[in-house]
Amino acid sequence: MDQMYPLPAARWASGNIPDNVTVGLNTLITGPKAFQRFRGTRQPALVIGQHCTLDGVSLAINPQGFVQIGDYCAFYGSIILCELEVRIGQGVVMGWNTVISDSDFHPTEPAERLADAIACSMLAAGRPRRAYPSRPVVIGDDVYVGHAATILKGVTVGAGAIIEPGAMVTRDVPAGMRVMGNPAQLIGPAEEEP
Repeated sequence: MDQMYPLPAARWASGNIPDNVTVGLNTLITGPKAFQRFRGTRQPALVIGQHCTLDGVSLAINPQGFVQIGDYCAFYGSIILCELEVRIGQGVVMGWNTVISDSDFHPTEPAERLADAIACSMLAAGRPRRAYPSRPVVIGDDVYVGHAATILKGVTVGAGAIIEPGAMVTRDVPAGMRVMGNPAQLIGPAEEEP
């Protein structure tokens, strides 16, 4: 792999790239919300490969989160929500309004969820948040993720897979397969049309 270079701030027109973000050569990040919800504190918290286009993305990375994006990726209006870890391979394309989330970000049990909502409010005065489940998301090389698809916590998408637009992916997708629907179901090899 070639040496990684920090991207000049001019390549992200909306401001400076955080110090704990590593961006590869010839990578372009556009849109005002790319780092609006970036709270990562790890060194690095985000590594983006070379020759990538992240157009209108939102990178919501919490303090202990880590995101790695391979070379030659193209994301358009995508949202990456990371509490723990998201790893995306090389040559991955993600369409508009795609969401990748490695966590629920709130407890799912009603009483715990209410207590967490109170802890998140401006009136919480330092009240601790409730624990919630997080599991890494891994997306292999050469995966296509259609617009408005969602990939949830704990999912591994194998190399060369196709996630059809609008799919809700809640379990692993084997390499070279195509999925669609909510919840996403296998519909055949990636090279076959649905």
